[in-house]
Amino acid sequence: MLSAFITGLAGPELSAREAAVLREARPCGVILFARNAVDPDQLRRLTGAASAAVGEEILVLIDQEGGRVQRLKPPHWRTLPAAAAYAAGYGGDLQRAARAACAAARLTAADLCAVGINTNCAPLLDVPAPGSHGVIGDRAYADRAEDVAELGAAVAEGLMAGGVLPVIKHIPGHGRAMADSHFDLPVVRATQEELEASDFVPFRRLAKLPAAMTAHVVFTAYDADAPASISRRVTEDVVRGSIGFDGLLMSDDLAMKALAGGVAARAAAVFAAGSDVVLACNGGLQETESVAAVAPPLAGRALARFERARAVFRQQQPFEVAEAEARLAEVLHRTA
Repeated sequence: MLSAFITGLAGPELSAREAAVLREARPCGVILFARNAVDPDQLRRLTGAASAAVGEEILVLIDQEGGRVQRLKPPHWRTLPAAAAYAAGYGGDLQRAARAACAAARLTAADLCAVGINTNCAPLLDVPAPGSHGVIGDRAYADRAEDVAELGAAVAEGLMAGGVLPVIKHIPGHGRAMADSHFDLPVVRATQEELEASDFVPFRRLAKLPAAMTAHVVFTAYDADAPASISRRVTEDVVRGSIGFDGLLMSDDLAMKALAGGVAARAAAVFAAGSDVVLACNGGLQETESVAAVAPPLAGRALARFERARAVFRQQQPFEVAEAEARLAEVLHRTA
């Protein structure tokens, strides 16, 4: 039985020790970073070795948003624009922007599938607020919630058409944060009415998608003491309640400094709050073993959600590569 955690890998090759830990711990996924990618042939070997060690089909994740968050880069992989480039490139023509975003996502899916990656941590549905921290910045598709929802939906559509699972993030929203949760704990003091009217809108619009990643952000309107990722109140009342998301819910990286305590305690807090899966990215064996020790087996509703998410891998549809490449090239030209 698979275990309810996703782990990072140390480098471009799977060591014998890592393989042994994967066989023993059986995580439901692995997540890749630039440190894991040298070229397509090497990356195919790595993803194949990781899946073989676990012994069944797992999630193989990456952050391939585009712009400054793109783990696979030239010369071996195509350049992707930042999320903000689509709306900016086409001005007020949101339909053309959405078609281009969908085309770029479909090409991304093909690139990922070619190296054994089946899950992309995108689209980002955060709605940036004036004066917020630059960690979101041009990773956001637009400033208006409705436009973020439209473009995010197009990206999700393109990924799924290519057999790649999209993971919407950072539910229920990181756009108002005045700090980077990689380094500090952001605290958002907006009212419930303000959050409902803007931040939650894109997530509610895409609530039927199969996977989402939580935010390490405190929302004082709901829970003044704990960030969303470890808040049962936010998970139940907002994510599963107001937003209506019933897909596979995973935490953002446990190693981020917005959280306190040891990695095992952080993982336990995520599970106690009601998420299905925890994400441990740094690739260290000690971290992997610590998280594995507290992660439950995937079972019940979490397993059902995992199976629905994994079903996306078998939905690949044909597409016109040349047309999609032309749309992507147009966006890159318009924003150069």
